[in-house]
Amino acid sequence: MKIAKLNNHPYLITSASTAQPITNAADVLTALTHRDTLTFGSEINFKPEQLEAPVAASSQIFAIGMNFLDHSQEIHIKLPEVPSVFTKFSSSLTGPTSTVPIHGPKTDWETELVVLIGKGGRNIAEADALKHVAGFLVGEDFSDRAVQFANAEPQFSLAKSFQNYSPIGPWVTSTDAITNLDQLQITTTVNGHIMQQAKLDQLIFKVPALIHYLAGIVALQPGDLIFTGTPSGTGVGRDPQIFLQPGDHVTAAISQLGALNLTMPTPQN
Repeated sequence: MKIAKLNNHPYLITSASTAQPITNAADVLTALTHRDTLTFGSEINFKPEQLEAPVAASSQIFAIGMNFLDHSQEIHIKLPEVPSVFTKFSSSLTGPTSTVPIHGPKTDWETELVVLIGKGGRNIAEADALKHVAGFLVGEDFSDRAVQFANAEPQFSLAKSFQNYSPIGPWVTSTDAITNLDQLQITTTVNGHIMQQAKLDQLIFKVPALIHYLAGIVALQPGDLIFTGTPSGTGVGRDPQIFLQPGDHVTAAISQLGALNLTMPTPQN
């Protein structure tokens, strides 16, 4: 089941261009956590640019750094022994078809699997972790590397929380619709050129382990988001380094979960 937000209302996605309004749920999270009792209206046509961020605000947005083996190798760091966690701020959230104003000359791309928490709690066992997941979606963790590395010790959260630096969508796919999460493939293209491509089986800490770790410290809440990490191919990891320019177009895709289409606007004179 794929649930999107159109006109600030949850819709069941029935094809790439058709959807049915959900008549007995006020938002995407409610629809996903009550999917056995949903009722639907008449099917409509939609265009991708009409889709909104499935979750407009989250009380907690967690992000996991250095969680792909090849990405850790490309930026020359020691592999983490426990998840390396930072936060993104909800004011950076935006929808799946958005313009992303470039803050500085070193804005970078990072496509990630995002987990939407459906049922909160503390001290969640790994074996029970997926019972707390409402679904999966695509996220882009844009990063201003100049801000991130301005000090000797990196500053993650603010560098990744500028306006529209956290696009998510295009919808949320329920957990029961995915048979093998490890085999899903992340692909990032910039102006049509593939920059990142890797399967999720490269994650160092898998989704259940991340939920278990986080819930051992904080109380997870319904609507929380977890950005799970990005593979190699980021601009900062290249030699020479490459960063986004005004007018660039980024497509962030995960097989079976959909794609984000993001444009860096050209400044107006």
